[in-house]
Amino acid sequence: MSVRRGSNTEPSEPSARARGLTHRHPSEVPLQDALDAVADPVRRAILRELAGQPDWTRACGTFDLPVSKATRSHHFAVLRDAGLIEQRDEGPRRFNRLRRTEFDEAFPGLLTLVLAEHP
Repeated sequence: MSVRRGSNTEPSEPSARARGLTHRHPSEVPLQDALDAVADPVRRAILRELAGQPDWTRACGTFDLPVSKATRSHHFAVLRDAGLIEQRDEGPRRFNRLRRTEFDEAFPGLLTLVLAEHP
């Protein structure tokens, strides 16, 4: 549930945009989907950047990626659908968290290999 900031702390309804977010737990992700998600170099770059930051500190628009805004959104959706990231909306920004612990439980060692790669 989101809460409005300021003096009014009454719960607010999630925006239509936020209601569209779905998160699959990594244990529900087929191996092929996980491999497909980490196969793309842009998605691997996103994962490496998230791994070096505290949870919920990186908004989607803060990544310097060589792709259009629509393609950037697609990459984040693929990572979310593969259980690699969790996202939440705060105002107009969408923040990200790498689901390292959960993903490592489902696919031991895979994320470690991805993060160790030198671009």
